[in-house]
Amino acid sequence: MSTNLQEPNNPGPIRGLSGASNPLSQRLALGGPHVPECDSSDATDLRPYPKALTWRTIGIVDKSAWFGSRWLASRPGTLLPLCITISGLVAGGLLHWAGLGAGGNLVWIATTGVGIVLSLFSIVESLLRGRLGVDVIALLALVGAVAVGEYLAGAVISVMLTSGRALEGWAAGQARRELQALLDRAPKSAHRYQDGGLSIVALDQVAPGDLLLVASGEVVPVDGSLVSASAVLDESALTGEPLPVERSLGERVRSGVVNAGSPLDLRATTSATDSTYAGVVRLVAEAERSQAPVVRLADRYALGFLGVTLVSAGIAWAVGGASRAVAVLVVATPCPLILAAPVALVSGLSRAAKRGVIVKGGAVLEHLATCTTLLIDKTGTMTVGHPVLTEIVCAGSTPADRILQLAASLDQVSPHVLASAVVQSAFEKKCPLSLPEGVEEIPGQGIRGTVAGHRVAVGKASWSGVTGAPTWARSARRKAHLDGALTVFVGIDGVPAGVLVFDDPLRPDAARTLRSLRKNGIARIVMVTGDRTEVAETVGAVIGVDEVLAERSPAEKLDVVNLETRRAPTMMVGDGINDAPALALADVGVALGARGATAASEAADVVLTVDRLDRLGEAAAIARCTRQIAIESIVAGMALSLAAMVVAAVGLLPAVWGAILQEVIDVAVILNALRALRQGKGEIRLDETDSLLTQRFQDEHVAIRRGISRIHEVADALGSLDPNAALEEVRGVYRMLTEEIQPHEEAEEQELYPALGRFFGGRDPMATMSRGHIEITHQIRRLGQLIDDIGPNGVDEVDLAELRSLLYGLHAILKLHTAQEDENYLSLADNPRQERPVAEARRESATSSLR
Repeated sequence: MSTNLQEPNNPGPIRGLSGASNPLSQRLALGGPHVPECDSSDATDLRPYPKALTWRTIGIVDKSAWFGSRWLASRPGTLLPLCITISGLVAGGLLHWAGLGAGGNLVWIATTGVGIVLSLFSIVESLLRGRLGVDVIALLALVGAVAVGEYLAGAVISVMLTSGRALEGWAAGQARRELQALLDRAPKSAHRYQDGGLSIVALDQVAPGDLLLVASGEVVPVDGSLVSASAVLDESALTGEPLPVERSLGERVRSGVVNAGSPLDLRATTSATDSTYAGVVRLVAEAERSQAPVVRLADRYALGFLGVTLVSAGIAWAVGGASRAVAVLVVATPCPLILAAPVALVSGLSRAAKRGVIVKGGAVLEHLATCTTLLIDKTGTMTVGHPVLTEIVCAGSTPADRILQLAASLDQVSPHVLASAVVQSAFEKKCPLSLPEGVEEIPGQGIRGTVAGHRVAVGKASWSGVTGAPTWARSARRKAHLDGALTVFVGIDGVPAGVLVFDDPLRPDAARTLRSLRKNGIARIVMVTGDRTEVAETVGAVIGVDEVLAERSPAEKLDVVNLETRRAPTMMVGDGINDAPALALADVGVALGARGATAASEAADVVLTVDRLDRLGEAAAIARCTRQIAIESIVAGMALSLAAMVVAAVGLLPAVWGAILQEVIDVAVILNALRALRQGKGEIRLDETDSLLTQRFQDEHVAIRRGISRIHEVADALGSLDPNAALEEVRGVYRMLTEEIQPHEEAEEQELYPALGRFFGGRDPMATMSRGHIEITHQIRRLGQLIDDIGPNGVDEVDLAELRSLLYGLHAILKLHTAQEDENYLSLADNPRQERPVAEARRESATSSLR
């Protein structure tokens, strides 16, 4: 086959094929199923920095445990200091109750000393970082309480400080549950086949090529290719999809997923260090280390807040004495400022991770919330990223299905990227394939061979027997050019049979994602692509961008990013190696990591680990909500503290009650910050039953799309077929409509629409879609009546024109109606349909051809 469409890492065909060197023949001669070896470069790699800097594999487990106990040991003040200060406060009170006031005061002074030590630690830490933290206020309050003899107040302040730190640890632990769930599931060992038996080996001993056994309920230890015929996997830890996913022989399985079915065999394609799961662990580590600018808001304004506090305390001292000044310092202790933002941001990171979006730290989350410009790549980002056979144009009387069957039978032995698309299409349409003979393939020209006794050629026009420029060939080429598609010609027995049209279709969630991003602060969207201007502008008009910059090299993309970042906070979305520099330069770089774009994932700040672009819209919504909650918590904490300072300054709030009030403020602020964990307002989440229902209809949509395409193909072919043959083709379409599509539409009306109507509200939220069902049913009935009305003399030109018009109309309304359902309803299903790999389609086709 010949075309200029190549994937970045696919060099295309490099040698001819003959019967003796036919790779498919060699595989079948070996006996048993062939298990393709997946290149380790295909594995999803989420490394935020080069491989040379990564941990040893066994370190994953240690780091997981470290994160699990981080809030117990990350700073000198959590559970132990809290226990000490509470014990001191209670013990001092008991001594006073027993009449031993002097001893009680000493215990309270010692308890206050614990708080002073903790504050000194925090102040020194801030000074080492070049900042003066608000912990100075807490230190002044503690020292002041001791100086004026308010020993009980000092002890209460110490309890407040230590409990605040413990609350921060608890809240962060709650917020970090989803991130922690990834880390806690890190496998420690693997079951490897060796020396005719099964042995347990440490994870760092697994190497690419090893054959592993994954028992039921176990976590897959490394990335690999499935050797078992099928497997049921729980991928929720990586993707956030709640429903099990079925994988088949030869499919790639990512580490970190759970075997939810029977034991399976897996061929390792990476080491544990380079696996998907290790990459996620490293991203979590980087996210934990990063601190957002909004987290440092308290320290950013520390001098100003400290100045206000000291002035207020000085006035209180001048008016009412030292006790009032201490009371002001007590309620000015900045725990709300210290606690609120970290809790909110870690909550947002956890929520994003649950939805399959890894955000590399709180700083990135805040930047994501403030971006107003979006730069997007086209190929692989807005489109599916690989060629799809979208149309078959018939040159004569050979039906489209027959052309596809013969071309796919020949192409199943070709390594070309378009050959894979032909075989995939044949598999989806359930075309039985034959084993070709005498195969010859010449790079740049095409492939030819004998299939079921016919000489078949697939490739350039001249290679396929097309001479001159016939009308049908010119028309197909012109239409493909306007659509940005590619054409490949098919010849059968030396006669041109038709044209295969290939396109890189839009992602079904592309337009929906851009609309969601606009709702979440994006004001300007620019498509930057290396593709042709005509193609890029067509795609841009469909998905709704503000500007299209086409035919741009990677260097020119960098210039665009540099210019846009000067104008406004900018987000760049891409998936390929050529996008990595632009992703690194943008304020926020987003990579589609589900397909293994290693360089892009390393350069990006945000990585989508599930192959759904609409999760980016969710991430933007989560970021904005989280930032708003963090700022709300900080402002509320400051306002309450300032109000309490005023009350204390006028003598209405003693130091002891001020400390207790400050503790209440701490709890309130943390609880408010934890709202970032909750589902956002207006978000729709289906329960498991409804999600399964939408998944079922999503699968049915995949099947009926083939029937919808068939309608258009038959309409196109009516003019070139014998009248009687044309009528038979139309009758076949009518049977498909009444036996497959119409029952599907009726089931949607009776089952899907009532279930989804509950989520959208209103009197009849599904009314417009139900109206589409009515029109579809009406047009199908009209087609049946027209077929019945054709007289015994057969089809005339008037009948053909009316049939063609009716078929085109049915094709248009069904295509639009199905797309609307995918956009509005079936997109609610968390578990997107998984396409079956081409490798498996080829194996199954080859097996069936030998039966």
